[in-house]
Amino acid sequence: MKVLVFGKTGQVATELSYHKQVTCLARDQADLSNPKNCAKIITETDANIIINAAAYTAVDKAEEEEELATLINGYAVTHMANAAAARNIPFLHISTDYVFDGSGTRPWTPSDPVAPLGAYGRSKLVGERGVMAAGGPHAILRTSWVFSAHGNNFVKTMLRLGADRDALNIVNDQIGGPTSATDIASALMKVAQMFYKGQGRFGIYHFAGKPAVSWADFATEVFKQSELDIKVTGIPASDYPTPAKRPSNSRMDCSDIETAFGISTPDWRKSLTSILKELGAV
Repeated sequence: MKVLVFGKTGQVATELSYHKQVTCLARDQADLSNPKNCAKIITETDANIIINAAAYTAVDKAEEEEELATLINGYAVTHMANAAAARNIPFLHISTDYVFDGSGTRPWTPSDPVAPLGAYGRSKLVGERGVMAAGGPHAILRTSWVFSAHGNNFVKTMLRLGADRDALNIVNDQIGGPTSATDIASALMKVAQMFYKGQGRFGIYHFAGKPAVSWADFATEVFKQSELDIKVTGIPASDYPTPAKRPSNSRMDCSDIETAFGISTPDWRKSLTSILKELGAV
């Protein structure tokens, strides 16, 4: 099995790069702001599986750059999916809980109605629809609250802030499932293997860590495991306004991916322990 990954330095792409069957493409090799070139790469590759782990992920900045976000997250993905479909190469794509409006408290299922709150979610939805419309073998993994030892993420931000402060105010009315990039990469590789064996099931799947928690709860666990004595005070999201509105409910029902691929929902607290060790924080 040969896996071609679009993306090299992002959290999930970095984790995928550790798998020996994988070749990762950096931005200077495959720039998603040039959709035709990305499609050409797929047309010429000898890979058996394509994974798109590249994306425009600046959620707040996307409110000002929706056209660019949509080019990268939507139109480029559509071109890539069409090229893969034309060759019958399975195309695996990472999406997001931001395609939902975040209402209610029930975990979102893959078939629930989508209604993005902002530009980032809208751009990712364009990509999802492009993949499905291409009609080739595909799997879309919607995930949430990604963290790892690499890049910029909530865990690393908490460690940085915790080194200088003894108290932090953290949002406690947004609920979701923190998800380790290592776990996402492992899930994608298992899905890839199933498709390579001809056992892949087309569709949209949810993959996120358990249990669902607030950002304040997530921060508390980071400080607990890293043995930092930080007082965490929960605040409403309205006290911490951002250009892009975040979903209040990012709980995700991950039962479909277990049924289709035998992939269980990971406990993010165990994954956090591994990442903190990698960072030298425990």
